[in-house]
Amino acid sequence: MRLRKFLPLALTAPALALVPAPAHALTPTLVPASPRPTCAAPDTRDFPIKTRIHGGPATYDVGGDFRTWYIDLTNTTAHSCGGIHPIVVLVDTKRLLRPGQARLEFYEGERAHPVTFQTSDEAENVGAFDDGFPGFTVGPGRTLTVKVRLSVTSDATAPNDVVANAAVVQRHNDDGDWVGESNDYRFRIQDEEQGEEQGEEQGEEQGEKPGEGDSETEGASQSPSQSPSQGVGAGVGPSAGSDSGNATQKQVPSPDELARTGPGAAHRLGVTAGLVLFAAGGALLAVTRRVRLRRR
Repeated sequence: MRLRKFLPLALTAPALALVPAPAHALTPTLVPASPRPTCAAPDTRDFPIKTRIHGGPATYDVGGDFRTWYIDLTNTTAHSCGGIHPIVVLVDTKRLLRPGQARLEFYEGERAHPVTFQTSDEAENVGAFDDGFPGFTVGPGRTLTVKVRLSVTSDATAPNDVVANAAVVQRHNDDGDWVGESNDYRFRIQDEEQGEEQGEEQGEEQGEKPGEGDSETEGASQSPSQSPSQGVGAGVGPSAGSDSGNATQKQVPSPDELARTGPGAAHRLGVTAGLVLFAAGGALLAVTRRVRLRRR
């Protein structure tokens, strides 16, 4: 069970610190502060937004077309959750992937929003779903599926293995709460020749092992207890690269299960990200987080 964590958002306008506060600003106000709306109950130790990445391809060709994947945001509470902003972190093995080389978009209904990546001190690429976007609203007991598209520019280093992870923040004006964290989505950046060679090798291996293709893939069938959304997530979801399936809501899957990460990985990866989240009134709001993700 994971502890619920908070992400303090701090103003990053250094000039503000140099200006003395006016006298009236030091006078206590008599207006009672109303409680800040949040979708997390104070006594819970779980993230209120269960987050799952699914449907993405295993490889991206440098200079290739956009490929599609999805982020499921499941509200496990009895209250509506608004102001929800996913934050995608890309960690590449060689630490050579630059922000301008990863082109990411997310969809709000039919409208596409670009995601701007920033580089952390650990050479991670961190991108918040913002672009003036007020945030997603997820109804109580509902799942919102957000369509995401990713491509890699032709000047990116290949081959290069990448792990994508999504943290979820609920924004409250000038601060916010960390309310969700996804599974890992692993993929490889390759050039076109590498992709062709890999396809030929896979074809040869399949030709040397006849009969194996007749067996049913484990987990491909949908059990009666699974909802339609689980059936999608258990496989590859809506076909990777398709443009269908913008942000939609459906009932909470039962039983509730996050997508599994890659097999045989028992190490931990420390992700330290300092990122610019939102622009509000000319001041930048920054988020600092440290996450340790267990590969299972």
